[in-house]
Amino acid sequence: MSSPRTIGLLVGREESFPTAFIEEVARRGVPGVSAELCRLEGTRLDDPRRYAVLIDRISHEVPYYRSYLKYAALVGTVVINNPFWWSADEKFFGTALLARLGVATPRTVVLPNKSYIEDISPASLRNLAYPLPWERLAEYVGFPAILKPNTGGGFKSVYKVHSLEELWRCYDETGQQTMILQEYIAYDHYVRCICIGRREVLPIRWDPRLPWTERYIVDHDHLSPELGARVVRDARLINEALGYDMNTVELAIRGGVPYAIDFTNPAPDFERARIREPYFAWVVEKMADLAIAYATGADHPPGRMRWDRLLAEAGPEG
Repeated sequence: MSSPRTIGLLVGREESFPTAFIEEVARRGVPGVSAELCRLEGTRLDDPRRYAVLIDRISHEVPYYRSYLKYAALVGTVVINNPFWWSADEKFFGTALLARLGVATPRTVVLPNKSYIEDISPASLRNLAYPLPWERLAEYVGFPAILKPNTGGGFKSVYKVHSLEELWRCYDETGQQTMILQEYIAYDHYVRCICIGRREVLPIRWDPRLPWTERYIVDHDHLSPELGARVVRDARLINEALGYDMNTVELAIRGGVPYAIDFTNPAPDFERARIREPYFAWVVEKMADLAIAYATGADHPPGRMRWDRLLAEAGPEG
């Protein structure tokens, strides 16, 4: 049985970050605090709290893990990132929220699905205009445009389209996915910010046109002081608004203005070989700072669960 101050990691195939993180927590020597790979074998309604903190790197691909993390939050574990918000993730809402908070965003439209589950009939879609006003939607967004899923990541099912005909052809391939159509920002510079704890932001020069192993570019002077300050400010605001303690925020810079392109990456790539050694060391240090602070009670995650008050009122037997 793990101690109440143990930090657990839920991980997938990655190797470098979990090992380095566990070693860094041990190196700090904080009394009673340790880190380990989480071990699960089914979860009961009366299971006790096993971890002070859980770092979630894989529940978006393993549904049982997501169910366990919600239970862990119920019994008092701090989960990085909050599994309830992550379950509600979608890019269109996030873009709409950020636009209202003053962050520069591309013009964006969320589209009805191309197809539906078998039980959906024309009668089920009586509220949906048909045909869609494609010309009007495309005029709002402009060409070229990006067609991509409203949820998910990993650059899967992402299309760059240059005409209505190309848009229709790509849309026909999207099946039951809900897609967004987004203005393409022809950027002068591209930045991917690794964000830890809603305050720590590391803006990295990044080139999405390169192979994955080459996209992170070590360049410590790629932003002017003024632009760097705005990038950090916007990234902090994004994570504060969305409630992420672990995230990457991508900003395409056009004419000196950083546009928020992608900002719902709550299990960001932390592989040493891809993000480069100086950035990897920063990630391990900041993640250890955050997790230890939560494990010891020196810091607390933002917000409260709606049931906290009801559980307190019900008492220990509730």
